[in-house]
Amino acid sequence: MSKTVYLTAEGLQRLKAELQYARTTERQRIAEAIAEARAQGDLSENAEYDAAKEEQGHLEARISQLETTLATAREVDESEVDDSTARILSNVRVKNHTAGKEATYVLVSPSEADFAQNRISVESPIGRGLLGKAEGDVVEIKIPAGKVKLEILEISR
Repeated sequence: MSKTVYLTAEGLQRLKAELQYARTTERQRIAEAIAEARAQGDLSENAEYDAAKEEQGHLEARISQLETTLATAREVDESEVDDSTARILSNVRVKNHTAGKEATYVLVSPSEADFAQNRISVESPIGRGLLGKAEGDVVEIKIPAGKVKLEILEISR
């Protein structure tokens, strides 16, 4: 059984919209591409047909993934998030002792992660390292580039 995926209301709506688009618009577009390629004759040497069938396979896999995620999704009410420790949807301001810089991260589910917007997954090395920690805690986290030492300066919602 899949584990529960915690999402914000915005993240949940975005996934539902993506699933709806994939089921309707994208399926129709690919079906038309397959029909057009079929009309060209011999399918054994038809690159357009092969490409359309491959794209159909990728789309169906994505639809299945979205359905599974939505079936196990739970919407997190931000007002109920405890800000005494770092949890999903917490804003965590940290000081990187290794680089000497400060940053603020929002801890989110993997499907909502966007490092460019400082939204990091609770399943990433840094996200896992911050979960459950309190203000003032100093954690050393192993990341792909080595180890990083972070001090939690502030936790908010």
